[in-house]
Amino acid sequence: MNITRYTPSRDLADFFERFNWPFAKENGLQAMTTSDWVPSVDITETDDEFLIKAEVPEVKKEDIKIQVDKGMLSISGERKEEKEDKKRHRVERYYGSFARSFSLPDNVSEKDIKAEQKDGMLYLHLKKTTPKQPKTLEIKVQ
Repeated sequence: MNITRYTPSRDLADFFERFNWPFAKENGLQAMTTSDWVPSVDITETDDEFLIKAEVPEVKKEDIKIQVDKGMLSISGERKEEKEDKKRHRVERYYGSFARSFSLPDNVSEKDIKAEQKDGMLYLHLKKTTPKQPKTLEIKVQ
């Protein structure tokens, strides 16, 4: 007999998942989260740029959408599940849609954002610019 550690939080999560999810699927309801999974990101900064590195293994370039609108950078996409006629013993990886959004600092040029994908990582280079200074108006007396 194997000894396993009792974790009440896991048991409670399993209970709610088993209780709610079958009914949601039968009734055509969506899961309560906005994304099926969320890629992990690292954000670093140098003198010239911010760099966002997102883990997107097995996500094709054409399945990723990057948008910039009103100071928000949004990354969305989908990792498609493999369709195989094999008996599965364990599935721990997440599949489906994902979405992440980030507020852009004032010193980032929206038009100079570059994206590249390599070895399961998405790299977003956010070039720094001089932040816009407030404009002072002179009042004329007549």
